[in-house]
Amino acid sequence: MRALNDVNTNDSEAQRVAELAARAMLSRDEVSSGLGMTLEQVGPGFARVRMRVRADMLNGHGMCHGGIVFALADTAFAVACNTHNAVTVAAAASIDFLSPGSLGDELGAEARELWRSKRSGIYEVFVSNQRGERIALFRGRSHCVGGQVVRAPAEQG
Repeated sequence: MRALNDVNTNDSEAQRVAELAARAMLSRDEVSSGLGMTLEQVGPGFARVRMRVRADMLNGHGMCHGGIVFALADTAFAVACNTHNAVTVAAAASIDFLSPGSLGDELGAEARELWRSKRSGIYEVFVSNQRGERIALFRGRSHCVGGQVVRAPAEQG
């Protein structure tokens, strides 16, 4: 049985791998779960994650705390760069805050792979509110540390 990261050009197989890897990764992510993040869509090199802004996420100005917006973008980034089933972590990330998030906003972070090699990649993440207004732009650089996110079903004993 071939390993999940030995994906050929078969789009349906790549999609299956992306879904399995995302599900496995997020099932172990207590931070994202605790913040109420949910995976809305995933594909090879792509992820969309949603989160509602709660009162405990507001800063001293009554806006969504920048660290919370960063966490949402970082989660979408993490899912997107692990969809190829190679254990991948952030090597660097930056964020530009474009406008504030507010209490009750439904924020969505959409991560897209811009470039990827065997060991690293560059991803762009837009965070928007429920009206489609952009809240932030995040850019992350990934580094593959080796190993698989999830084993092939036949290997899962």
